[in-house]
Amino acid sequence: MNTKKIVIGLMLISIASCEKDAELVEIPNSVIQNIADTAATAAANAAASSAATSAANSVASSVSDAATSAVNAAFAQQAADQANQVNDDPLPPGEYDFTRGGKSTVYYTGQSARLKMAGELHSAFSDTSKSEADILAMFNDGTGFSDASLNASGKNVGGKTAASSYASASVKPQIQAFITRVVNDVFPYYNDDAEAGKAGKYTDPGGRTVHVDAKGFEMNQIFTKSLMGALVTDQIINSYLWRGKLDSGSNIANNDNLVFEYTSTAGASVTKMEHYWDEGFGYLYGEDSQYSQDLGNGVLISKYGGKGDVPGLEKELYDAFKLGRAAIVAGDYDLRDKQAKIIKVAVSKIIGYRAAYYLRSGGSKIDSGKWADALHALSEGYGFVLSLQFTMKDDGNPYFTNAEVKDMLDDLEKDNGFWSRTSAELNTMADKIDQASGLDTK
Repeated sequence: MNTKKIVIGLMLISIASCEKDAELVEIPNSVIQNIADTAATAAANAAASSAATSAANSVASSVSDAATSAVNAAFAQQAADQANQVNDDPLPPGEYDFTRGGKSTVYYTGQSARLKMAGELHSAFSDTSKSEADILAMFNDGTGFSDASLNASGKNVGGKTAASSYASASVKPQIQAFITRVVNDVFPYYNDDAEAGKAGKYTDPGGRTVHVDAKGFEMNQIFTKSLMGALVTDQIINSYLWRGKLDSGSNIANNDNLVFEYTSTAGASVTKMEHYWDEGFGYLYGEDSQYSQDLGNGVLISKYGGKGDVPGLEKELYDAFKLGRAAIVAGDYDLRDKQAKIIKVAVSKIIGYRAAYYLRSGGSKIDSGKWADALHALSEGYGFVLSLQFTMKDDGNPYFTNAEVKDMLDDLEKDNGFWSRTSAELNTMADKIDQASGLDTK
């Protein structure tokens, strides 16, 4: 092989490598020098005299300059291509902030509306003036809210509850039945004295007051905590961040070719895949800020994601969401899918931790004779246990199947419900959940 062929080959390899890389990287001078040294050595071996060696060194110097220019040109073109998509946004950005033409491409107004609706529904479960029809209209029709903007949003909670094919058809009717149960089994006895087998209110001496049904179920807590899984987690894991939805139809080709199918609230053009990812983000951050990893607002998962139960979880979730969105802009779908998995596993840990935590807490309160606190904690735990079927482990399976969750709920409800539970059986159930989630709530 002569020197000319070596030079051309090395230049082509350098350019091809640049075009293949998904990210802009700096090529060390040592690498470029190695290219030059290799060419010089080959030329020297082929030469028969010192003059040939001198010529080879001259060629090598030219190769070094040419390779550097080729690399820089390739990087400049790649940067220009990225700028056409991302505009002024770096990859990955420091915040969940994506623009096109100077306008934000991020919006998730529907998700924010549903999270706010969940807050008003939670309050409705403690409003004895509400009828079953009133609360069902709020849940299924998205009407009857004190916030007029919610009534006009065209959104509802019921249509997105246990909506994925992954969810059992029994779950939405089960959650909807909680509405019937609070109106018929709690409201009429709201101020009666509760005890095992009798609905009413129960107050710990100098402490909490709860309004429960005959089994000790605080229905507002059960309803809301059930939405942690059946609404938020199901929508994130089994809908918006599901590969089948992100890649459905011509979504990949349209994202690659910047075929825009949505317009952001700021007026920017948005691809369908970008918007789907943003909607998944919205189910977690819809009442918080897209510019901050901090969670805590509302009554659903963001409230518990910000409690610090799992160290580093907030940052892990936020970083994965922003890097996954950046990957979509860059057309790197393998990187996108890696971030989606991180998010799904992390969100699931919130569910798993809280399910076990509230069962243990309820058992501890029973042992201390604080029954109002116990009934409250176990009601929260019941909702989180129901939510376990919507989780996802590293292997892609939920912590527990629908049938396994049903068995646990039946165990919590049997006999006189929470009034009949012991700390021993509650801790055993919590241990089982810890084993599935890989967490330790003891």
